[in-house]
Amino acid sequence: MRALLLGLALLVQLAGCAPAPRADFKGTDITGADFGRQLALADHNGVRRSLADFKGKLVVLFFGYTQCPDVCPTTLSDVAAAFKLLPADAATQVQVLFVSVDPERDTPELLGQYVPYFHPSFLGLTGTPEEVAAAAQEFKIHYRKHVEPGATDYLIDHTAGSYVLDREGRLRLFQPYAQPPADIAHDLAILLAE
Repeated sequence: MRALLLGLALLVQLAGCAPAPRADFKGTDITGADFGRQLALADHNGVRRSLADFKGKLVVLFFGYTQCPDVCPTTLSDVAAAFKLLPADAATQVQVLFVSVDPERDTPELLGQYVPYFHPSFLGLTGTPEEVAAAAQEFKIHYRKHVEPGATDYLIDHTAGSYVLDREGRLRLFQPYAQPPADIAHDLAILLAE
């Protein structure tokens, strides 16, 4: 029975229903992941968004917040730099989504100033605390508010890394924090060519 199931799985892959894992990615190949299938938040323009809205494009998905002192601006800068390494029309085939894990402070207006600063096509997403928590859970993102004793402000500890979804909305890659722009561009180019 096990051999039969393995044989059927192989036939499905060979039939083109599911992409096969690749060894030439610079990021971590997570092709076939069984999470990260849904997202329902509002963008910084107030438009409700789901992953289906971006079908036909690659999606780079990153969870962070605008007050982040290092990981978030570095990641957005690195992806913007990767765009410059791709052919001119390639950037129009990739949508970057920055999901705020700080809906208390990251208003749509603030996201609309912050996120497009890195690249005009980047979108900031937010929602109620419950909607953000559901999106984070769907993508296995961990975050928590970190308040130092006596402080009036706070930081948020969060998963540092980006997901890349293919044109069909399937998770394909996890790009760790500080992935060089050339490596990000390399992986995006592979997926754009599929």
